[in-house]
Amino acid sequence: MLSPSELNELKTLELKGEILVRHLSEEDWRKFTEAFTYDTNAIEGSTILPNEVENILQRGKWPDKPKGDISETYGVAKAIEYIRKTKEHVSIPLILELHKIVFLNSKPFAGKLRKRGVEVVIADALGNVVHRGAPSTQVRKLLSNLVEWYSKNKRKYPPLVLAAVMHNQFENIHPFQDGNGRVGRLLLNNVLLKHGLPPLNIELRNRQEYYAALQAYENGHDIHPTIELMLKEYRALRRLLK
Repeated sequence: MLSPSELNELKTLELKGEILVRHLSEEDWRKFTEAFTYDTNAIEGSTILPNEVENILQRGKWPDKPKGDISETYGVAKAIEYIRKTKEHVSIPLILELHKIVFLNSKPFAGKLRKRGVEVVIADALGNVVHRGAPSTQVRKLLSNLVEWYSKNKRKYPPLVLAAVMHNQFENIHPFQDGNGRVGRLLLNNVLLKHGLPPLNIELRNRQEYYAALQAYENGHDIHPTIELMLKEYRALRRLLK
């Protein structure tokens, strides 16, 4: 369960108290974009370092790193700009577009859902299965159900709860052959932005906590670890933007 202080922090955010998306300057957005681009790609194994992200995005200077990693650095930054501008909350076309933007020049299946017969099984270092994506034949239907759920409940639940559920359910479905984590974290932020809250960044240093939160949700539909991590990352955002 959330502690009393965390509940109060959540309430403060919901009441739009300390920090709103409209409070962010262009410099704040630059800092966030660079931090998010580094961390969200690094979580998935990118070799690009924080200073290299800045050089790529601000100066067009490419390090001697895999071209796919460089392409996805640009892609994530462009996707952040996209969710800043779009008025769409959640839809299948939005999800496909985010995947296409991030992976246009690195993956041949950019913007395309898993094909029939392409199944996902993720195992740990010992070979234990830690996650199974939805059957490929059910992906589109499950995404449609998720979009419908959001449409019905977007004014019923607090924004952080909506964003957490959307992200975790999306990851459970695992609709793409690859790139689900990055699209899921972009989707989480799009929901926050559409409710007037600032975006947040799941930092690489919190990767294990992030994975544990996803496991808690998948195994027991426990959303609390995800909310706790989101509040933790909002505290880090305040420090970043000082």
